[in-house]
Amino acid sequence: MRLVVDLNRCQGYAQCAFLAPEVFAMHGEESLLYDPNPDEEADAELRENVTRAVAACPVRAILLELADGRAGDGPGGAS
Repeated sequence: MRLVVDLNRCQGYAQCAFLAPEVFAMHGEESLLYDPNPDEEADAELRENVTRAVAACPVRAILLELADGRAGDGPGGAS
């Protein structure tokens, strides 16, 4: 799985950091830090948390690409 965050679109609501703290973290009040390539052997719980975090982004700033090339929620992704 691969993540891309449009940092120009991100407004720092931090929903992703609450739902998948293993992957997303806030640095200060508005700056988002994230792991663009979470563990490829991620367990089902981590994958589910990341998927929920992507869906919870109110401005759809996060794009999730799954290992099979399918895109998740976010700009240019399927819901």
